[in-house]
Amino acid sequence: MGLFEGKKGLIFGVANKNSIAWGIAQALHEEGAELGFSYAGEILRKRVEPLAESVNSRFVEECDVTQDEAIDEVFRRAQARFGSLDFLVHAVAFAPSEDLSARFSDTSRNGFKIALDVSCYSLIALAKRARDVMPNGGSILTLTYFGAEKVTPGYNVMGVAKAALEASVRYLAWDLGPQRIRVNAISAGPIKTLAASGVSGFRKSLHYVGSVAPLGNVTQENIGDAARFLLGDWATSITGEVLYVDGGYNIMGALDPAKMDADPSTD
Repeated sequence: MGLFEGKKGLIFGVANKNSIAWGIAQALHEEGAELGFSYAGEILRKRVEPLAESVNSRFVEECDVTQDEAIDEVFRRAQARFGSLDFLVHAVAFAPSEDLSARFSDTSRNGFKIALDVSCYSLIALAKRARDVMPNGGSILTLTYFGAEKVTPGYNVMGVAKAALEASVRYLAWDLGPQRIRVNAISAGPIKTLAASGVSGFRKSLHYVGSVAPLGNVTQENIGDAARFLLGDWATSITGEVLYVDGGYNIMGALDPAKMDADPSTD
């Protein structure tokens, strides 16, 4: 019997088979969870539906997380389908490409609004609806990155959005704690995903982190394992935390002289 046998939850943010959210979905499915998926836009539907079918999910709904009416509709349908929920995974982030590639001081007002709305406020909006369908408590998990804490060239406005996201995790944890709803985040190391492809110099960053992190680069499976822990019953007293799953990269304060000759030129 799996750790998530009898548990039901929604996953927002699967884009394709390389998505971190898909790695989480697979880990939860292996433990017996019943899953529902939401996708952003018609283009992604054709990618997400076959993945959902592979884990026996019959709930696949489009949702524009910038529209309250769309979120309300997804949760209405989820309640009709599942009754109640035990967990929710928020793996949604976006910033206009021009605001990722330009100098940070040139960030546009509109680009800033979009990045904060999609990447941060959407968690608050989803948590608001989730609390009403988690009568027995539950767990909410989001994804962040080290660029929220330290400057990561090329991450720019997304770093600010992720910093706001991490603060939101703490405030939501405090707000929802009396309902026994836990809220946590995983700060994942770089992984080749559709979202990562929009970050300038990502391949060089992947090579660099892999050469510096004590355990090297991480995989979808690594993130899935951590999510399985934070969303499950083994973490019932953990909330408001950011768990680093980055091979130990976040502990490094300087280059390892033995690795300074590693070739960072591949891009």
